Amino acid sequence: LKSSPSNNEEKEAQTQLTKSDELQRLHSQALSAYQQEDYEAAISLLDEILAVCVWDAELRELRAECYIKEGEPSKAISDLKAAAKLKNDNTEAFYKISRIYYQLGDHELSLSEVRECLKLDQDHKQCFSLYKQVKKLNKQIESAEELIREGRYEDAINKYDSVMKTEPEVPIYATRAKERICHCLSKNQQATEAIKACTEVLQLEPTNVNALKDRAEAYLLEDLYEE
Repeated sequence: LKSSPSNNEEKEAQTQLTKSDELQRLHSQALSAYQQEDYEAAISLLDEILAVCVWDAELRELRAECYIKEGEPSKAISDLKAAAKLKNDNTEAFYKISRIYYQLGDHELSLSEVRECLKLDQDHKQCFSLYKQVKKLNKQIESAEELIREGRYEDAINKYDSVMKTEPEVPIYATRAKERICHCLSKNQQATEAIKACTEVLQLEPTNVNALKDRAEAYLLEDLYEE
């Protein structure tokens, strides 16, 4: 306005000032909603702000936190990935992405993201601790799958038992391990044990196709054709 106070520019400047005031008001409301744990309202307000302030990393991180609280991890990952690009050396974003993938049972993507964190800061305590855990689990799962490919089913079962001991806190890994144990027992023609193991998986996941197929194979070994 000071450099060129024409009517047009005055109007444009006033419009932008009004918009700026409105965004600040929305920002205050979003923070308030977040603090009051009304994450749905916070997301709605942040949507409005981010439609204008597309490149704001901190707002994206805040929205990601809301998505996590609302049980929408994939949306949180999308915002965190943007925040990781928008802010230099954003180790925190990479750490959070890695943790979400880990909780979802995607250990390979988790490992990839936590490595990005350590590239930025090799002394990052949280990332290094997570890296050690994911790397160990990833190695055990890869080893177990290699044993299955070689037809060494007893060894694969033992390896998947180790997986469950390595990660007892995140249920999806135990379920996946039990599913693979059910497969190994069925392939190894240990019908009774296979039926028991597969049934345990199907109690957790009634529509697990792999467990249904492996249990069917075990039933065939026992001549239980109806089942």
